[in-house]
Amino acid sequence: MLERVSVEGRVIELIGEILANRSIFRAVSVDEDLRFDVGLTSLDMMSLMLAIESSFALEIPEKSITPANFRSVRAISDLIAELQ
Repeated sequence: MLERVSVEGRVIELIGEILANRSIFRAVSVDEDLRFDVGLTSLDMMSLMLAIESSFALEIPEKSITPANFRSVRAISDLIAELQ
């Protein structure tokens, strides 16, 4: 099991890659709302979900694909910890 700090760091890297594809370069904190504060679109969120599955070698069950689970880096890290 990965430590929370390294999980959060990797999720932040994935978000940075998605933003960079849209020429957006900004720091992301663990508690920022990814849709409203960071500006991720629905398509970005889908890309993030797929990147998380690939990066952490897990499958996110359909019931876990909720706005609450993808609201922030912290929420995503909690979900990853639950699924590992």
